[in-house]
Amino acid sequence: MSDSLPIFEKRKDSLPAYKLAVFQYGIVAILIVLIFGLWRLQVVGAQNYHALAEANRIRKIPILAARGQIFDREGRLLVDNYPSVSCFLVREQGHDIHPDLPLIARGLHMTLDQIDAIIHKYRTAPKYQPIPLKEDITPDEQEFIAAHADEMPELETIEEQRRLYPKDGFAAHLIGYVGEVSEQMLDNDPRYAFYQPGDVVGRSGVEESYDSILRGQDGSRDVLVDSHGREVGTLGTEPSVPGKSLRLTIDLDIQRAAENAIGNRDGAIVALDPHTGEVLAMVSRPTFDPNQFSVHISRDEWDKLINDPDHPLLNKAIQAMSPPGSTFKIVMTLAGLQEGIAQNLKVDCQGGATFYGHFYACDRHHGEVNINTALPYSCDTYYYTLAVKLGIDTIAKYAHMVGLGQKTGIDLPDEIAGVMPSPEWAMRNFHRKWYAGETVSVGIGQGAIAVTPIQLARTIGGIASGGVFKRPHVVFPSELPPEFRQAILDTYPGSGDKTIPIDPANWQIITDDMANVTQSPIGTAYSSRLTDIDFAGKTGTAQVVSHSFGMKKVASNISERANSWFVGIAPRRNPDIIVVVFWQHGGWGTDSAHMAAQVIQAFVDKQRRLDHNLMTQPTESAQKSNPQKPEKIDVGAVWSVPGDPNIFGGKPLASGKSKSGRPTNPEFASARAGHFYLTIPPAPATTAPSALTASASSTLATVVR
Repeated sequence: MSDSLPIFEKRKDSLPAYKLAVFQYGIVAILIVLIFGLWRLQVVGAQNYHALAEANRIRKIPILAARGQIFDREGRLLVDNYPSVSCFLVREQGHDIHPDLPLIARGLHMTLDQIDAIIHKYRTAPKYQPIPLKEDITPDEQEFIAAHADEMPELETIEEQRRLYPKDGFAAHLIGYVGEVSEQMLDNDPRYAFYQPGDVVGRSGVEESYDSILRGQDGSRDVLVDSHGREVGTLGTEPSVPGKSLRLTIDLDIQRAAENAIGNRDGAIVALDPHTGEVLAMVSRPTFDPNQFSVHISRDEWDKLINDPDHPLLNKAIQAMSPPGSTFKIVMTLAGLQEGIAQNLKVDCQGGATFYGHFYACDRHHGEVNINTALPYSCDTYYYTLAVKLGIDTIAKYAHMVGLGQKTGIDLPDEIAGVMPSPEWAMRNFHRKWYAGETVSVGIGQGAIAVTPIQLARTIGGIASGGVFKRPHVVFPSELPPEFRQAILDTYPGSGDKTIPIDPANWQIITDDMANVTQSPIGTAYSSRLTDIDFAGKTGTAQVVSHSFGMKKVASNISERANSWFVGIAPRRNPDIIVVVFWQHGGWGTDSAHMAAQVIQAFVDKQRRLDHNLMTQPTESAQKSNPQKPEKIDVGAVWSVPGDPNIFGGKPLASGKSKSGRPTNPEFASARAGHFYLTIPPAPATTAPSALTASASSTLATVVR
């Protein structure tokens, strides 16, 4: 009895039956869950995990697309590509790459800090995406990678096409350059929403504006790799699609002439065809070498560019603002004539005049000045007086009408709008009223007014074309897809194409005055006149300090010299070319006129050469042997033959149609414009004026082009 009691007590302490049952059922449930999970992995998810396993042994090697080539208007190559090899770092090998980094750095001639910075930059990129480690590697670096392929399979070489730009920064600001898309662009610019870190995109100029056309579509190559990451086979290839080529409106010959004309002077030259708005040349100084950006530019080189006080990356043709100086007097002349004030305005210039209790100086004592001599003289006193009579509201109205104070809409990034001051502008920006004395300064293109060379080219080209203004552009719109053409207009809004009414008599006065600037001895640019070319224009000297102080310093301290402007056209009416020269701290505008003359001379010589009508200068001996040889003068003219408007050829004066399909200027439908030679016979001492008139009339119908 006593022996059985402990046994009985132990059984009394054992688990109750219901608890034991719960425990047993729990074990069964766990087994069921495990069995279900195993079934799910082995049966249901077999295909998915098989794909993942395949991915572990298949590597995608990118095939980078070549960008499209860029040509000038005649199909001459400007920008090409060259074959290059780059090294990429593959991060999906399943082993730590950091112990290999010192050897990689030595073999690729890099520092550990450089490699660490690259890895840190791509830290958020997918692991399957190779990292560009070094671009355009040398043959010995390629041999290093091949020799260490077994021990460092994370290094891959990829062939790609890199940009090859003209040397010496030729047309660099116009063409632009390419570079890796930045983190800021990826985060803030919707245009790059679908781009990846490391993608190469256009960063300025045409390369940026037309990036989606020039940039092709990358392909890829699927290769088999073993457990060590070594390539053992190829599964397939998706070829890349190269970008489309682009033909610019630039004329290589005119661009070269503009580059040579400006030399190493700081500033810009723009040449346009006013009939169409096509940019024939665009130069900005100082320039830079875009080939530096084809391969990853170093931090030191980049800092040197952006910290340069002369701003070599700034396209001064569309981004440099300056008072236009006396070139603005063309707009003032237009406003004065259209308002009926300037026709009979005469001013006695005695070196300046007093307005509102302040004396405003003129450069010379011109004596009596009227509308026919004010522009050739560039008489400040005349335009001070005209500005006071017009008032700032009228001046601003005409300036806005011809496109000043607003972007032109050129298809290049980062164009500046400029400034056209007015009472509303003063109140909006400075919360103050407009002072009457400010109007006097604006009348000669000084004060708060600021323009860019491209603005001035469109403005003066439109006035010389009888009020027909065209949007400047560097790519032919007709060669773009319709949807992209509209996208360009939406992306780069501006004053665009526009026609304003200009009285023909006023138009003739303005253009004749511009011709007298270069062709009359009283003109400020008479020294830049061109033989046998109807060359017209206007000089401009924009002060950067006070008038008297600036004049005294014009030849000493460069930073205090005036900015030198010149706008030139040929011929004087309905010109085929307009050239604007902006020479920063160049001094007198007369100096810029010679640069414009070089460009226009090159343009006219080329047109004559194409027309098989190149005029050569006779030698002195030939002139002596044939003193009676008739002289031919190339001039422009406008005519109208309603019954047969095309009988003499020429170009239509009015172009474009409204939305209804009707001409925008029906009153000019039969008007034509063109170039002619007037054969002027040598006049003997007794030649009557009527004989010269008859000779000129008989030759007027001989159309040259």
